[in-house]
Amino acid sequence: MRYPASEKLEIIKIVEQAHLPAKQVLDRLGIPRRTFYRWYDRYLTGGPEALEDRPSAPSQVWNRIGADIQDQIVEMALEHGELSPRELAAHFTDEKHDFVSEATVYRLLKAHDRITSPAFVERYNHRRYHESLNNVTPADVYFGRAETIIRQPERIKRQTIQHRRLLHRRAAA
Repeated sequence: MRYPASEKLEIIKIVEQAHLPAKQVLDRLGIPRRTFYRWYDRYLTGGPEALEDRPSAPSQVWNRIGADIQDQIVEMALEHGELSPRELAAHFTDEKHDFVSEATVYRLLKAHDRITSPAFVERYNHRRYHESLNNVTPADVYFGRAETIIRQPERIKRQTIQHRRLLHRRAAA
């Protein structure tokens, strides 16, 4: 549960003024000692203002791609409009010696409205097999062909075994 700064300050004052040990007071209030002492340390070092909620998100992400590299990727995409995000990522890595993933390039190009290539969409949806979809295309799943395609190798395998048994019986007779 999140407490506003005013309640945190009130809890600190209650614990400071109590005649019981801090542990007993905190147990009665239902406040974990670790939480209380984190608040108390912030209060002692920064005063009541330090008790305000701070954003839980980190201020910096260690693997964020800088604006200069993003600009280079967009510029390269404009120069090589025929390349898919995968090809563009590989080309950028080879040329600039700075690794970027296909997904990163895709997200960046999408944010800049550069994913409009019908060829890319057609390849991604109709010709690229997705391992997470049991090696069928998204279009196969969407149109209900996936089960038939997945069962086809098993059917061919059974037919091949039947044919080989027949050939074996003929050769043995």
